[in-house]
Amino acid sequence: MSPHKAPLTAAPFYLRRRQRIPAADNQALMDDIVRQAIAKWPNVPHCYGWLGLDARGNWYMRDDRVQAAGPFARNKGSLLRHEKLVDFIQRNYDSDAQGQWFFQNGPQRVYVELELTPLVWRLGARHGVTAHTGQAALPQRCVVDELGRLYLECDLGFGLVHTLDVAQAADAIEEGLWAPEQAASSELPQRFGYVLSPAAQRQVAAP
Repeated sequence: MSPHKAPLTAAPFYLRRRQRIPAADNQALMDDIVRQAIAKWPNVPHCYGWLGLDARGNWYMRDDRVQAAGPFARNKGSLLRHEKLVDFIQRNYDSDAQGQWFFQNGPQRVYVELELTPLVWRLGARHGVTAHTGQAALPQRCVVDELGRLYLECDLGFGLVHTLDVAQAADAIEEGLWAPEQAASSELPQRFGYVLSPAAQRQVAAP
């Protein structure tokens, strides 16, 4: 399919043809290309179930077979390893008014299935926080669930602290930078306004 023609099926653009994806320093150009595509093809159907984000910030492609085998938490699919594709997804990752996170792929929204949270935090020097997308974040609240998993609510949204950085996060707590609140994991999506499975929510809402 030519990249200048609007998609006709429910599968996301990036599965139909491997496109040339600009380097990270062309982010402004890519964002402009995405905006132009939305304006040119405003009525492209949204895509559900084809993309997933795990608790370590990894992206997975989920074809029809994987989706039929069960929800993302049990059947993740194929790990995306193409760095430029991952960069492209992460530069165009956002949420809608209902708290459903999606990858804006040209004119098409590819809604994302979440293992735990829409963002995964990494910690750096002086406990600086960065999302799995590469964006710096400012922590506003710290939460611990019944399994001891640590979360941060930041200016970018709500996310899980990566397992490799939990020890450093504990240091930040001991230093008094963050004061964790207890919360049940089942309550987090509603409390912090995100949807774990847009695909499942769409099925429930269907007449």
